[in-house]
Amino acid sequence: MTKLTVVQSGDRDLIVTRVFNAPRDLVFRALAEPALVQRWMLGPPGWTMPVCEIDLRPGGKFRYVWRKEDGVEMGMGGVYLEVEAPGRTVHEEIFDEDWTGGRTRITTLLAEVGGITTMTMTIEYASPEGRAGALATPMLDGMEAGYSNLDTLLGEMAQPA
Repeated sequence: MTKLTVVQSGDRDLIVTRVFNAPRDLVFRALAEPALVQRWMLGPPGWTMPVCEIDLRPGGKFRYVWRKEDGVEMGMGGVYLEVEAPGRTVHEEIFDEDWTGGRTRITTLLAEVGGITTMTMTIEYASPEGRAGALATPMLDGMEAGYSNLDTLLGEMAQPA
């Protein structure tokens, strides 16, 4: 069962919401530090992330490459447009094999209430066809698999040393 909430907005946007049982600072850190991202942003079982480069500042670039057990690779990269730690980032991204029809802009907001963080991502596709194409893939299942991994990681991060 997915914990993601996904709402289509307008003709090009998806609004994806996910709640984490952790303070906002920890969630932001897990989204920003390459060594942590490589532990959770893996999607379904059988994938690793051998490349994870993050320069988290306006104008900074990022690059991810995932590798499946059979050697298949999937890569993407982009640039950060806005960074307001620990509550907001805006970035643009594009996959190496551009299956969404151009750059995608993602605004991520983290809001904390009582140690619980709600992440809201507005994903703006280049076209309605790009959004439809993304929704036709197992993208949301992969996102939830990664966020489930993130739940586990956040629990480990919250433990006293």
